[in-house]
Amino acid sequence: MSNSEKKSITLNVNGENHDLEILPWVSLLDALRERIHLTGTKKGCDHGQCGACTVLVDGKRVLSCLSLAVMKEGTEIKTIEGIAENGKLHPIQQAFIDHDAFQCGYCTPGQICSAVGLLNENKAETREEVQDLMSGNLCRCGANRGIIDAVMSVKQAMSYE
Repeated sequence: MSNSEKKSITLNVNGENHDLEILPWVSLLDALRERIHLTGTKKGCDHGQCGACTVLVDGKRVLSCLSLAVMKEGTEIKTIEGIAENGKLHPIQQAFIDHDAFQCGYCTPGQICSAVGLLNENKAETREEVQDLMSGNLCRCGANRGIIDAVMSVKQAMSYE
């Protein structure tokens, strides 16, 4: 197969299979936005430096602008559109509202996906660790304090369950 030939793949996104014919170098971000029409995942820097494109792949945080779509076949991809379940906001989404953790909202989808992945990893125990582990997701509007407050509130609630 030459690099100019399209490849047939199936991506499982938010629990739904999507059959695509794409060129091998198409990023997961572009496949999500341009082919599957899920535009909640944002294109920021397109170089993996801002985190606006963060999605979950098999529950782990992934920068979709740096991932080739063809390499994600056979995985479970979750975008911001799939974070809420059965019409109920994910606790992180509710915490972002409760702690006013967004201003312009552009980085919010990536922040929320990253926060869900962070909770899945169960690594961060302190505000400083949350801040460090979320440092790949930039907020230029200054909502970082609210974002960390939101993550910590859900983390603390989870420890009581």
